[in-house]
Amino acid sequence: MKSIAENLLPYPSHELTIGPHRLRYLDEGVSNDRVLLCVHGNPTWSFYWRSVVDRFQSSYRVVAVDHLGCGRSEKPPRGEDVARGEFPYRMANHRDNLIKLIDALDLEQITLVAHDWGGAIGLSAMLQRRERLDRMVLLNTGAFPPPYVPWRIAACRWPLVGTAAVRGLNAFARAAVSMAMSRQRLSAEAREGLLAPYNTWENRVAIDAFVRDIPTKRSHPTYPTLAKLEADLPSLASIPSLLVWGMKDWCFRVECLRRFEEVWPNATTLEIADAGHYVIEDANAEVLAGMERFLINTDKQGDDAGR
Repeated sequence: MKSIAENLLPYPSHELTIGPHRLRYLDEGVSNDRVLLCVHGNPTWSFYWRSVVDRFQSSYRVVAVDHLGCGRSEKPPRGEDVARGEFPYRMANHRDNLIKLIDALDLEQITLVAHDWGGAIGLSAMLQRRERLDRMVLLNTGAFPPPYVPWRIAACRWPLVGTAAVRGLNAFARAAVSMAMSRQRLSAEAREGLLAPYNTWENRVAIDAFVRDIPTKRSHPTYPTLAKLEADLPSLASIPSLLVWGMKDWCFRVECLRRFEEVWPNATTLEIADAGHYVIEDANAEVLAGMERFLINTDKQGDDAGR
């Protein structure tokens, strides 16, 4: 019998070997050069993009990655010793893995579709593959050192207690499926699907690592990575972009949206007043319709420019 995750996400995942580890990803849709590259955050996985695959696979190639430690990808222990099969779980490592996937699949004419940590990971990867980037769709995300850390996340970083809660009790992922919604409750099926890969202490390694990779001090290893990304954002101002924001998000609050709008003044913004952080779950119809309008309009602009 298929699991709920398999029923709601009935697409097989493919595998890319990166060093000693196996990265999994979805690759669906038409075989043309127009790619929607979907990059998830924490604590989700490619399951978060299932409606995007459903909606756009008839017109685009949709690729959705599972970061190492997430979804169907391998979940190596956290650490620096590659010989022992460990993985550092820093933003830069996830960025480098995404670049390897882009290169391995030879993806071009990419529309980056990213949420949460996926924004920082995806944007930093595309800055290194700038010639392959056509458009951006960002949903409740950030690409700069955090201007604040909500107390509900800060609590998950407390020594010993934080890891015990996140990995032992699955507190972070379980809280997210309710706290990241505002307009409505997440369906039981979607809830189970989002939580499915994170069912043991070992399988929650990446959730804990993502929380601890939030740089609250300049001395944090990921601070320079995010600071450089922020400095490079103006170089993407000419790229057509859509900013989709659930305005009830207590994590990536409206301040984050305004920072993007300031650096990309020509961006299109879709504010959804009563939606939360899991905006594509909370306001699915509005998000997909907004994405479709943006893609059609920018496709037409590209066709006109090519004449």
